[in-house]
Formats: sequence, structure tokens, C-alpha cells
Amino acid sequence: MSTHHEIVIVGAGFSGIGTAIALRKAGFTDILLIDDASGPGGVWHWNTYPGVAVDIPSFSYQFSFEQSASWTRTYAPGRELKAYAEKCVSKYGLAELIRYNTRVQKACFDAANDLWAIQTSRGPLTARWMIHGGGPLSQPSMPGITGIDQFAGDIVHTSRWDHEMGLTGKRVGIIGTGASAVQIIPEIAAEVSHLTVFQRTPIWCLPKPDLPLSGPLRMALRTLPGAKALSRLAAQAFVEFTFPGIAHYYQRIPGIGNVEKGARAYLASQVSDPGTRAQLTPNYALGCKRPSFHNGFLKTFNRPNVTLETDSIQQITAGGIRSVEGHEHGLDVLILATGFKVTDKDAMPSYPVIGRDGLNLGDHWDAHRHHSYQGVSTAGFPNFFTTYGPYGYNGSSFFNLIESSAAHIVRVLKAARKKNARRVEVKYAAQEAYIKDVLSRGHRQVFRKASCRNANSYYFTRHGDVPFRAATTPEIHWKNRHFPLDDYAFAKAS
Repeated sequence: MSTHHEIVIVGAGFSGIGTAIALRKAGFTDILLIDDASGPGGVWHWNTYPGVAVDIPSFSYQFSFEQSASWTRTYAPGRELKAYAEKCVSKYGLAELIRYNTRVQKACFDAANDLWAIQTSRGPLTARWMIHGGGPLSQPSMPGITGIDQFAGDIVHTSRWDHEMGLTGKRVGIIGTGASAVQIIPEIAAEVSHLTVFQRTPIWCLPKPDLPLSGPLRMALRTLPGAKALSRLAAQAFVEFTFPGIAHYYQRIPGIGNVEKGARAYLASQVSDPGTRAQLTPNYALGCKRPSFHNGFLKTFNRPNVTLETDSIQQITAGGIRSVEGHEHGLDVLILATGFKVTDKDAMPSYPVIGRDGLNLGDHWDAHRHHSYQGVSTAGFPNFFTTYGPYGYNGSSFFNLIESSAAHIVRVLKAARKKNARRVEVKYAAQEAYIKDVLSRGHRQVFRKASCRNANSYYFTRHGDVPFRAATTPEIHWKNRHFPLDDYAFAKAS
């Protein structure tokens, strides 16, 4: 087992898979992918909770070069995304490049040799080029609630679901009403004896055009010329409007308020009790945090065995949860739908990355407001790239981001190979010019609305910044493939 590789990619989810495929197509062969999971798929390997599914149309949630005609629904269930990852690994010959059950513990840049020294749970590695391909939904965020260790029943985070844990006839509590909870709650409500939903911040929930795809329709996608391309184009347009459009061009979209009015009308049509309806109504603008799409979530609160608790949690006891108002909720099972660490400095990446002159990437981003160049490179960290870095993602399909980030990385590494360079680093001036341009567009974003302060959104860093890329997907596609190579410094030796 070799301990040195030209390229090491951390992560065997879709970011790692897509980047590896792009690199192999460009002629790079000495590649190692490492992942702490036992199989590929990233978020779709870990998230297997009841009702798990993609929250954007399946036709846009796939690689442009590997479009599937096998989705059984317009919004594919999680098991199909896991199978799609396995198919990509097999078809593109990546299996022999992946080392599973291997967790990165630390990575340090060796300036004397222009290499990354990588400590893992299975021994040390070195690489000329290191790529962090971990996504934002990989590190569970555990709530720091008093008494959580004292709970006597079963407790599980949504991203680490225990399929041996039975729910039938039990009193179940779920903390959180984000994207995972929106899918789980309607799935388990009929099975449990009672479900208590602990909500801190309500979420905008919109109807989901989720339809079964029949065998004949899937056959048509496989055989009719242009059918896949047309379905993908329609899905991309829908996704582009519902997030990047609303988020980044909020102030410029005529009648944007009608979208929120429609969301309120949908809520009113789904929830019969006025008090519950009021509790489920967000007090922030649509777009301040990622909305959810589901056809059964809101109706679930009409069930007699479902309680919505909006009082803050005082503590978790051996037998359940006590609210600050003194309400006692007896529970047999506690589900933590508390999301993920996204902009926390120990989350992206989840291991220390020590660059030039001893810079710690997490500390550096935290102190310097998450500056990077197209979300791919950061000054001070030579030979290191990220597929999901600050100000790289605009909120559309992750596959758009993956392909654009991979194209950027491939372009840099091909130039390094041509120049016979051992070290590559984005220039600080180029990085800051890029950040200045992105931030100059902030005035048109929804995130500037005062009501976003009420959203408790993971979009916002501790500085109050939202490190999204205020750009359309076509613009990102172009710029990630045509940036000036002079924005990088190439060196043949230290």
C-alpha cells in the first residue's frame, strides 16, 4: 500500500467522485481517495433515515456527463442516490483508488519538499496536491442541551440512523424542523404512539412536484433523442429560480413578494388549527435559510398524536424533555434533527489543515471572514484545493458546484504539469479582488433583509456573513473554466 500519491482527495462522496473522474479524464492517474465511511456516496451513505430523499429534482441532481434514466421519482429517494454513487465508482474505475474507513486527522504542508503530509487513522500519507472533497453536510451538529447524556431511552442523530431502533407504539420526540425533520416527521407520525416536535425556528415549506416516473417514461428518457437534456434543462431552471434566483437577485425580481404570499397560502391550506398555523409561520423572508419542499410535512400537524412544542428546551431528563415553561414531555426515543456543522471552524474541513508559515485553515477562515478564490483556493495554502470552499457555491445543484470546482482544479494542475511546477498558490491580490467583486453584489441578496436575523440560518457565519457566491450557475460555469492563470503563482522548487 503506497504512502505517497501525486493527488490525495479527501472524501468519496459526489465531490470526491466527480473530481477524481475529471482528473482521470485530464490524464492524472496517481490518485487516492480516502473516506471515513465504509462505502461511497458521502451524505447519501450516512443519511438513511425514514423518508430521506433529494430536495431538488433528480434530473438536476446528477452529473451532466452521467445522466440517469433510472430515477423512479422526480425527487429520488436516498437509496437511489447511494446506488448512483456506486454506479459512478464502478463505471469510471474508481474502486481501486478509494481507501475506506480512513479518517484524516491532520494535514500539514511540508514547505521544504512542497508536499502535504497527511496523518490518517490508518497511517501517514504524502501528496503533491491535496483536495478536500468533503461537503457541508457530513459533520453532525450535536445540541449542547443540559442533560442530553442522561436520557434513558434511545437517542439518534438523523445522519447516523439506527435501523435496529423500533418506533412502533413509542413516544418519540424530534428536535428540529429543518430539511431532515421535514422528511422524517410525516414518515413516522402514523407509526408512533405520540410524536412531539420541538421547534426553535419554523421553516418555509413549499409543495413538492414529486411524481412517480413510470417504466414507459423512463424508457422514453433512455431512447428519445434529447429527452434527458430537456428534462435536465427544465429541472435546472426550476432550481435556479427557487434558490440562486431568489437568494441573490431578491431585490431585482418583480413581484417576488407573491412567492412568499403563495407559501403562506399553502401553509393555510394544509394546517387546520390557527394557533398551530401561526407557530409554523416563519417571521423571516423566504430565502434567508434554505426552504424545504414536502407535500406531507405541514398536514402532519393536524394529527391528534402530533404535538408542536415551541417553548425553548430547559433540559433533557432521563424520561424526556422539560421546557422552560415547565412542560414535561415523556419520551421513549429522541431524534436529533439538529443539522450539521457548516461554517464552524472545525467543520470545513473537519481536521486541522496547516499551510504555509504555520497557518491553520480553520482559524484563518474564522479570523479573516472565510476568504477564498472561487471557493477552490486560499492564499497561504499551496497545493491545496477545496470543492466546497467559501464563496464558491451559489445554492443551485451541488453537481453544478462539483463540476465547476473540478474544472478549476484540473485547469490549475494541467498548467502546473506543463510548467513542471511543484508548488502552486493563488495570489492574495487575486483572491481579494475576487472577494471584493462577490461582496459588491450583496446589496441585491435576500440576506440583507433585516428579518433574516430571525432565521437562525446556518448560512450565516459568526461574523454575520453569508459565504455564498452571488452569481448565476452559467456565470460560475464560465468563470471557473476561464479565470486568468496568472492569478496563481507557479514555482518549480522551494
